[in-house]
Amino acid sequence: MIIRSESVERTRELGQVLGSVANAGTAVILIGELGAGKTTFTQGLGAALGAREAVTSPTFVVAREHRGEREDLVHVDAYRVHSLQEWDDLDLDYESGVLVVEWGDRVLAALPEDRLEVRFAIDDDARTLEFIARGPVSRALLTAFEAAS
Repeated sequence: MIIRSESVERTRELGQVLGSVANAGTAVILIGELGAGKTTFTQGLGAALGAREAVTSPTFVVAREHRGEREDLVHVDAYRVHSLQEWDDLDLDYESGVLVVEWGDRVLAALPEDRLEVRFAIDDDARTLEFIARGPVSRALLTAFEAAS
């Protein structure tokens, strides 16, 4: 599934729609260059989960856990993770919440096989988001997302 977003608000809204159908154990992997909208998308997703604090980029802290009213959000920025050992050292408990990994292509081998990948591309002043389901849980999530959008 491919969606074109013409604005920051639309990118955030797409994240919010996905967050409204995501459940604990969901893994969402965000792939795209700097400034493509990964954090903006995650802000919308966090809003739908009822995150109690602002969702900001975890670039320098690598991971943030946000308690949510509906589900918790584990938000990881893998840009500064240089090995699978470093990933393991984070010791994240993401099965009880929704996992979102920015720059997830850097640590794919460590991530759940059943995951929803969202590939961001910058196209002039717009963004193109390509959603790819990798397994039965993520296929069901993508189907629910399509129905809700």
